[in-house]
Amino acid sequence: MNLLEKLKSDLITAMKEKDKDKLNTLRAVKGAMQLEIINNKKEENDELLLDVINKQIKMRNDSIVEFKKANRNDLIESYQKEIDILSEYMPKQLTDEEINKIIDDAIEETGAETVKDLGNIMRLITPKLKNRCDMKSVTNKIREKLI
Repeated sequence: MNLLEKLKSDLITAMKEKDKDKLNTLRAVKGAMQLEIINNKKEENDELLLDVINKQIKMRNDSIVEFKKANRNDLIESYQKEIDILSEYMPKQLTDEEINKIIDDAIEETGAETVKDLGNIMRLITPKLKNRCDMKSVTNKIREKLI
């Protein structure tokens, strides 16, 4: 069963079990995916679903940061539940050691020496790391290694 089928199946199960949190979260993902398909003329597939889920998780994490500033614990808990639900669909996250090995291999392969070579390294490692780690932290790690 691919990821799209799993999402649709879980959506039906959440409806039957009247699990409102999961149902609302999955509907939001499905709606965001439909918007992405319509607006960007993309094809519905697992890769697009992972991208959409990743964006949804980032949006919720950003909201949690703001809710902490406003001391809104009720909303923090709600959004954290949604993040937990969405995380079930994401691939296993890579460890720091695995990420560092991929970065080191890419630096060696491209012969990168300065931060100007960052684009070449990112082109090489993005397919390996996409949706399996935070790409912002990867960029920062590469910058540290090249300075």
